[in-house]
Amino acid sequence: MSTGYVYHELYGWHDTGTHAGLLPADPRRGLQPFRHYENAEAKRRVHELVVATGLVDRLTRLAPRPATDDEILLVHTPGHLARLTEADATGGDAGDGGSPFGPGALGIARLAAGGVIRAVEAVVDGAVDNAYALVRPPGHHALADIGMGFCMLGNVAIAAQAARRSRGVERIAVVDIDVHHGNGTQAAFYDDPDVLTISLHQDRVFPPNSGFVTERGTGAGFGRALNLPLPPGTGNGGYLEAVRRVVLPALHRFRPDLVLVAAGFDANPVDPLARMMVTARGYREIARMLVGAAAELCGGRVVFAHEGGYDPVYVPFCAHAVIEVLAGVEEPFEDPFGVNFDNQGQQEAQPHQLAAIEAAEKLVADIG
Repeated sequence: MSTGYVYHELYGWHDTGTHAGLLPADPRRGLQPFRHYENAEAKRRVHELVVATGLVDRLTRLAPRPATDDEILLVHTPGHLARLTEADATGGDAGDGGSPFGPGALGIARLAAGGVIRAVEAVVDGAVDNAYALVRPPGHHALADIGMGFCMLGNVAIAAQAARRSRGVERIAVVDIDVHHGNGTQAAFYDDPDVLTISLHQDRVFPPNSGFVTERGTGAGFGRALNLPLPPGTGNGGYLEAVRRVVLPALHRFRPDLVLVAAGFDANPVDPLARMMVTARGYREIARMLVGAAAELCGGRVVFAHEGGYDPVYVPFCAHAVIEVLAGVEEPFEDPFGVNFDNQGQQEAQPHQLAAIEAAEKLVADIG
């Protein structure tokens, strides 16, 4: 396998400030300065683990380039881009009051979106078989006219639209495995019959009241949005069952020309912003199924784009497992936490989790 790999040190320079987790530091409220949950550590350590284990030697490095205005405007409004541009000199917020950025962040956000574009172009052009884009800031919450959920630009949505325009890709499936609903990507294609968006996420964790099974697309795009909100506590068993019973059948019915995966790792057992239990072993199996589906449906053309995951100690092992699958590694690096996390109680699919999966499973028939 030839696997493209996008990473740039500037991704770690995106500055989210001295927040106390999610909230601005404010001594008057007892909020001591610390760091924002969305900081450089998790992704920097993913890259360093990839290098330290020698996995990087099996990858083809792809240099990211900044997304252009024209590419960004395929998804976002001129007003949104103008606001980000105006605030770039001093820093500001992407739009929802909880997505801070420091000076120069727009250039890094352009490089993140452009990094995913670069990965997609390399796969579509046949320069590599598949690719992983380890980018930052994340993108799947950004709406057309406002950033949110730590996202400034919709990386995956922009890359999908750019591939349609410059490479003539007709049908694209986006599978979002981040623990939070991929609302921004869904909104970008909500009435589009040629893009299927599938989101597996913890029920109502973020955004609030978003990502219900009743959100199915509009007009010609009805049935092209598929959501699977899973109960808190879902582990490997529930996630793998969801992929087998919902995601894979949906992909086979849609038959995409390209599969994009919004690869968030915040469904892991120790993430500070969710309450799921997917381990590196679970992510490995999810990746195997998605890579296998891409091989059957679209010549193996699949690109994983990094999204969330906020525990800097464990996220690297989850992402490393996925990149190993893409690269065809037959003797994977051992997850040192697996002896504990893989054997936690209720890792098996539970009845209430299976009920949620069944609700989404019934909607797959509407995909054609």
